[in-house]
Amino acid sequence: MKTSAAIKAERVSKALGGLPVLDDVSLDVGPSEIHALVGLNGAGKTTLMRILLGMLTPDRGAAHLTGLPVSGAGAQVWSRVGQMLETPFAYPELTARENVYCSARLHGMDRDAAGSAAARALSDLGLEQYATRRAGTLSLGNRQRVGLAAALVHGPDVLVLDEPTNALDPRGVIVLRRLLQEACRDRGAAILVSSHHLDEVARMADRISVLHRGRIIGTLQPGTVDLERLFFDLVLQSDMHEQEQ
Repeated sequence: MKTSAAIKAERVSKALGGLPVLDDVSLDVGPSEIHALVGLNGAGKTTLMRILLGMLTPDRGAAHLTGLPVSGAGAQVWSRVGQMLETPFAYPELTARENVYCSARLHGMDRDAAGSAAARALSDLGLEQYATRRAGTLSLGNRQRVGLAAALVHGPDVLVLDEPTNALDPRGVIVLRRLLQEACRDRGAAILVSSHHLDEVARMADRISVLHRGRIIGTLQPGTVDLERLFFDLVLQSDMHEQEQ
């Protein structure tokens, strides 16, 4: 029997500024699963994630988290969600530790638990030496690590991460991959991660969906040889089909 999806988009369409961005997109992520959403820049990945997180309302269709409509999700649902979209969560005037601690508190953790969780998250992301540095003084890669620590600090059951490996060095990419895989294995977390770097997501994902010009045009199997060529074949076939219409 199939487990209910923890993250679900049902036939979602959205236009911004009068231009169509998403067209009848359906996607789901189950517990203990990493589902990668890949596509070229401008494919609509971030817009879909914003809808799934209640930041935008779809023109048509619906979004659900943990089986509940996003529009009606309460504090209990949002306390179990971690997210990072476009730019990492980091108040520049606060230290790295203060930023991560604030995220823990905003997700409902008490002071003692938040302090311990923040220290652990900073350690997991290799940020101990930067803990007392203001976020605004950190390199782009370390600000990305702070944002990831803030998304992971409360041990969420649902994670939505937009281009999480941006600006990370190879070691940081490996650490992130391990943390996400542990979240799936140990907590049964459902994780939706977007990227335009196929080689990175293929090493961590259980499923890969291809979004192109606002539509899901196919799927790719992680571990397949020459995944990049298969991706561009799907994109080319979609463009050719559209030109024929």
